[in-house]
Amino acid sequence: MPILPSIQGPADLRGLDEIELAQLAVEIRDTIVRTVASTGGHLGSSLGVVELTIALHRLLESPRDRIVWDTGHQAYPHKLLTGRFERFGTLRQLDGVGGFPRRSESPHDVFDGGHAGTGLSIAEGLAEARDLRHGLERIAVVVGDAALMSGLSLEALNDIGQRQTQMLIVVNDNEMSISPTVGAFSKYLSQIKLSRTWRQGKSAYDRNVERIPVIGGTVLELSRRLRKSVVSFAQPGQLFEDLGITYIGVVPGHDLHALLVTLSRALALPGPTIVHVRTQKGRGFRPAETDQVGFHGAALPPIEMTPAADAYDGSRAPMPTESMTDDAAPPARVATTPAKHPNYTAVFAAELIELARTDRRIVGITAGMPTGTGMSKFQAEFPDRMFDVGIAEQHSMAMATGLAMGGMRPVVALYSTFLQRAFDQTVHDVCQNDQPVLIAVDRSGLVGEDGTSHQGMFTLPAQRQIPNLVIASPKDEQELRSLLRTGLAQDHPFALHYPRDSGFGLAPVKPSAIPVGQGEMLREGRELLFVGFGPIVMRALEAATMLEDEGWSVGVINARYARPLDRQLILDQARGKRMVVTFEESVVTGGFGSGVLELVEEARLADPAYRDVPVRILGIPGERFVDHGSVADLRRVLRLDAPGLAAQVREALETLRATPGRSEVAAG
Repeated sequence: MPILPSIQGPADLRGLDEIELAQLAVEIRDTIVRTVASTGGHLGSSLGVVELTIALHRLLESPRDRIVWDTGHQAYPHKLLTGRFERFGTLRQLDGVGGFPRRSESPHDVFDGGHAGTGLSIAEGLAEARDLRHGLERIAVVVGDAALMSGLSLEALNDIGQRQTQMLIVVNDNEMSISPTVGAFSKYLSQIKLSRTWRQGKSAYDRNVERIPVIGGTVLELSRRLRKSVVSFAQPGQLFEDLGITYIGVVPGHDLHALLVTLSRALALPGPTIVHVRTQKGRGFRPAETDQVGFHGAALPPIEMTPAADAYDGSRAPMPTESMTDDAAPPARVATTPAKHPNYTAVFAAELIELARTDRRIVGITAGMPTGTGMSKFQAEFPDRMFDVGIAEQHSMAMATGLAMGGMRPVVALYSTFLQRAFDQTVHDVCQNDQPVLIAVDRSGLVGEDGTSHQGMFTLPAQRQIPNLVIASPKDEQELRSLLRTGLAQDHPFALHYPRDSGFGLAPVKPSAIPVGQGEMLREGRELLFVGFGPIVMRALEAATMLEDEGWSVGVINARYARPLDRQLILDQARGKRMVVTFEESVVTGGFGSGVLELVEEARLADPAYRDVPVRILGIPGERFVDHGSVADLRRVLRLDAPGLAAQVREALETLRATPGRSEVAAG
């Protein structure tokens, strides 16, 4: 009989023997693969930590004991073992199970994660709070080798070693982040070989020396000094020991017995302890083992499902034929649907490569995301002009400033959600120094199934306040090519926002630079004026057509730039209108629409023609975070699809009819 459906919580694991736990591991992998084949998600990272998750939940008493999952993209086994098996088929779907830990889902989820490098700081805070109130709960954190090298993680390790806070740190070392891990720290981890732990060896040695009559204490002190000077050159994990953190490793991460024995002993040690676990990303699913980058997630390459018995390596664990349940995806062939047209990321990468062939000043930078940002293609073409700095967004921006000061034209490609981490460097380094750094803001707007931590909804308002920064976004994929050329042709910081979406399938046109601050009139209209920023402009055009069918005359402007705005074009078209409506796929508070409102408000003071022109700002409300779901579903729920936009305009017009002469601003 299958075991996984009967697991209601971690306590149920303590009634299973190791043979049953091994079968459970197989069932967990089976469920994850079949679910992700249907919903998409982070496949390889979760498959790699199945045994580790089982061991932690068997030894710890969650939720009393706290298990922190740094990043959280490897938490699918954790979710399956904490009462979410029956709903797991809704993974990353609207109102379904989230792709990252979510406190609203389960008391076993410690914090709402999604960004790498935060886990150690969170875990230390939990441990310090426990000690202050004299609690007894145990604290564990699982952090990847890539996240361990982020600045925030190293800062946390420094403080943990200094404070000697008792906690378990599990380093999940698969030599990968989303792409292969880079940097000197990752090489250091790779050089640590499986051996007896330093802690075991030195403890036994100390006990023996102390037994020497009379002079035992003196000899012990001298020997400790000598030993420290010698082992610093050869001891695995000595860096962590020097920080004051006990190091144990390397432990084979798919040997359940070894994990149970090692982790149980580590949990009993005083102070902070690191257990270095070596795992294989994508373990148990051959396509993911072979292509660890492609099967990381969240938009997977096509998965061709085979019967369960063929999907796993039988030499590793038995594949029970009973493990399929009625709720699981059928063993029929399932494939993800490929994008109909090249997405904005692909168009951006292709155009950047084309420009770099004739301009050797162009260099690329990313922070551990070469594949997701398309920069891996740039790297393949220009390996000497590409810098992947690992999960260190702050460093990527500061380094770009130095490259620009040295005469290069750096292009820093980051997801919008990760660019948040480098706000200070954007302000203090890039913009204060007014350097020509092009910031490629990938995944701007709604990104869908990855949920609250990944929606690219906050970057635009944050950037609008920064001096010297030009902010642009195209209405379609061909305009993206022109704006990229624009950014590289001017001499100031330039933020180019574009979404995760597929393009519109437009025929390629010859791109050319667009003057900074120049908008575009797409449609003339007498009564209403729509002003949009980014690809939402195309939905605004659809909404305008719907309203024109109802008798309204609607003008539409493609702003292209949120900073600087095309003041003259907007004010000329806004004069005397019944209403100006702005459109953006971003938080409305302080965003693009606020800029248009400020412009109209300024004009009101000087020209009576604008005094009765209300401004309605349409975008993402800023009252709450946006949860996971498909982008189409989220746009429908937030009323940012074309019918929803048209409906919001109708409601605003009804409000105006009900209150003649009213010209206040409404936003939502």
